[in-house]
Amino acid sequence: MEVTIREFRPEDVADAAAIWNEVVEEGVAFPQLDYLDLQTGMDFFLEQSFTGIACDENGHVMGLYILHPNNVGRCGHISNASYAVRSTLRGQGIGQKLVAHCLDKAAELGFRILQFNAVVASNTPALSVYRKLGFVQVGTIPGGFLMKDGSYQDITVHYHLLGEGSQSEA
Repeated sequence: MEVTIREFRPEDVADAAAIWNEVVEEGVAFPQLDYLDLQTGMDFFLEQSFTGIACDENGHVMGLYILHPNNVGRCGHISNASYAVRSTLRGQGIGQKLVAHCLDKAAELGFRILQFNAVVASNTPALSVYRKLGFVQVGTIPGGFLMKDGSYQDITVHYHLLGEGSQSEA
């Protein structure tokens, strides 16, 4: 399957919001509780430093990522991102392509680090991709994520150096 990743366009909003909302509804990965509608989705995807859209050879939206600063001022060089793949297409390598594209895009935009603040410890597919792409886990926060079922799951913090000095160049 061919996967192309390009910048978000307004005509993507319905598909992108539906995919995002799938992850929110599952309640096991994203911290958000609120769903995106067409207007809040448009605002949300456009306010990011970059929103990447993964499409198949026919232009169908398969997944997305959002990239933005993790902090401000003296920590504004650190970026953060979130990824979502349509549930029926997971396990086909789309997520890994989104993360790899995001690493390149973050460096292109001048970020020096990509940091994940809260990877849910039970999200083994994401953790596998992050390890494969050279992310470094720096710690675990016990019970840091409230699952949809009301239980608490550990979260892990990860980072990846971008550009010169990155782990992949060491």
